[in-house]
Amino acid sequence: MALLDKLPRHLFTRRGWGMLAAGAFTLAAAQVMGRRDLLTLALLLLVLPLVSLAGIRLVKPRFRVYREFNPSPVETSAPATVHLAVARTGPGSGRVAMEERLPAHFGQAPSFWFPSRSATGGTSRYEYHLTSRHRGQFRIGPVTAEFTDPFGLSLHRQAIDDGDVLTVTPAAVVLPATGLAGARGSDGVTATRVRANPSDDDIMTREYRHGDPMRRVHWPATARHGSLMVRQEESVTTPEATIILDHRAGAFGGGPGTSMPGLPAPEGHAPATSDTFEWSVVAAISVSAHLAERNYSLRLLDTGGEPAFLHSPSAPEPAMEEFSGASGLQSIAESLAAIHLSGPAHPRRDGLLREVIHREAPARYAERRGVPGVRTPAGVEQGPPAFDDQLMDKLSAHRMRGPLIAVLGRVTPEEATALAPAAAYGTNSFAILAVERPSDFQEVLEVLRQGGWRAQAVAPTTRLGTAWGQLDQDAALPVAPASEVRRGAGVAT
Repeated sequence: MALLDKLPRHLFTRRGWGMLAAGAFTLAAAQVMGRRDLLTLALLLLVLPLVSLAGIRLVKPRFRVYREFNPSPVETSAPATVHLAVARTGPGSGRVAMEERLPAHFGQAPSFWFPSRSATGGTSRYEYHLTSRHRGQFRIGPVTAEFTDPFGLSLHRQAIDDGDVLTVTPAAVVLPATGLAGARGSDGVTATRVRANPSDDDIMTREYRHGDPMRRVHWPATARHGSLMVRQEESVTTPEATIILDHRAGAFGGGPGTSMPGLPAPEGHAPATSDTFEWSVVAAISVSAHLAERNYSLRLLDTGGEPAFLHSPSAPEPAMEEFSGASGLQSIAESLAAIHLSGPAHPRRDGLLREVIHREAPARYAERRGVPGVRTPAGVEQGPPAFDDQLMDKLSAHRMRGPLIAVLGRVTPEEATALAPAAAYGTNSFAILAVERPSDFQEVLEVLRQGGWRAQAVAPTTRLGTAWGQLDQDAALPVAPASEVRRGAGVAT
């Protein structure tokens, strides 16, 4: 029996292998003894399992599978219930062993029998739970069924559906209240008065309309006009916030094929990420949720001024950059589920940059950076421009409509110089640098603070709530008027 257990189980059952072994032994005995009846028996023992194997692969039972996730999408570390329904659509009978394939980090794959004891109307229903500690998009399924012939001799395992994708979004961290809202109030709204009458005497009043509460009647204006006048209603405008999300591989020490230890590969492709980038993703969803709860509409951009989720595989609308309300926050969460690092994996070397800058005249150096046909100095890796005029144009179009938050990775002093003037476009400007060694970025922080940013560099082990609260303690320097803002240099990474 121990020998039978070592034989492949995807072709024959133990009974089938035993019959084949008995057929081989009988065939040998027929040859030795010269008995034709033993030869007939040997052929029967050998042929029957082979015929069963061919038949089970030609006549395949057909099934239909329905799969539903609740909730969908689900946050990291939160349980998701999977509802599975399997129905037979073709001829066949008997019990079938089935198994749901799962990515390895979800644990043991659930197995079950079809039909179930509680099957109704030919449909069997099953339920199990999944929990993922990592964000991403993961294929759940397919369901594999193991069929056997009526004699129980051969086996055939096949997938009976294509599976479904479960989206796991990063979970937001509750952030402490800060002075983020500025003059707009703690709930994020701002009140403006609309004049109903150009007269200075009537600037705060308008004529009474049916349904206006009597407590709003303005009696002095009523006496002057001889008709009921009410205090002008305040209109509430929705404030805006802009979030700059850095996803450059050179800024986070990752790149294509570089995956954070323990992070599974969604859809079979290892995500380009790092521990600092994962911290930034959690920061982005947490800040978005913090602002959305305070009635802010959100705009998310990358460091080049493009929509932040333009290259995210999980983004419902990759080209969208403005979000509002609960649906907008949900769209942000889904877009962050599978976002990954992009661009060159290695940033420019600071030493090489300084050498080039000192060797070349400023105008010549600018030409080397951007003009087609001009050779780039050896060793300097070209990448998409960051913090250039395209980003500045996007920010200036919404100047002073709300706070500006930048969630960044490693930033060079040259890049910080290009980004620093952008602080003038926000009512408050916050910058968080997620880096391995925050002490190495004091020069960058000083450049940003001189430009008017409240900036902090944090390690990926830092609690997000602590980092967010420290921004209030980092008083920003006076900011130049928006009209005096100098355009960023557009440093390429």
